[in-house]
Amino acid sequence: MGRWRPPQPRSSKYITGEGYKRLNDELKYLWKTKRPEVTQSVKEAAAQGDRSENAEYIYGKKQLREIDRRVRYLSKRLEDMVVVDRAPDPDKRDTVFFGAWITLLDEDDQEKRHRIVGPDEINAGSDYISMDSPLARLLLKKQLGDEVCLEKPDGNEVWYEIVKVEYEP
Repeated sequence: MGRWRPPQPRSSKYITGEGYKRLNDELKYLWKTKRPEVTQSVKEAAAQGDRSENAEYIYGKKQLREIDRRVRYLSKRLEDMVVVDRAPDPDKRDTVFFGAWITLLDEDDQEKRHRIVGPDEINAGSDYISMDSPLARLLLKKQLGDEVCLEKPDGNEVWYEIVKVEYEP
């Protein structure tokens, strides 16, 4: 039994304007601020002598590799992104599209509010859901008042009603 895993499906290349700005700011911070700081600390650690047992040098080099990996990833990813920064026409504002804030009413009359965004914008604990997620795929192109049924991995079904669709700037 090997360690081979099938490749992950490519994630969607759509992103909101705010998400693009956040990733671009991270790239600029890593390249213009963080990397020069770490490079300087590695340079100072290397000047101390024996590098094989110098923990500051070894840790600094590891940190540089991590920064470079993230910079490469962000650079490539941002090149391919499609920024969706405009709301749909006023006559289509009751339909769920990318970037919409959706308020759902579940079977227990609990309201949940989510925003459909690109996979690169997801943060733990936020109300954002990826457009590649099962719930978002169910919601896209549905309209205000529609009901959707989400089948969970355990086989249970959950019904939601779309009670509000908003496009905030």
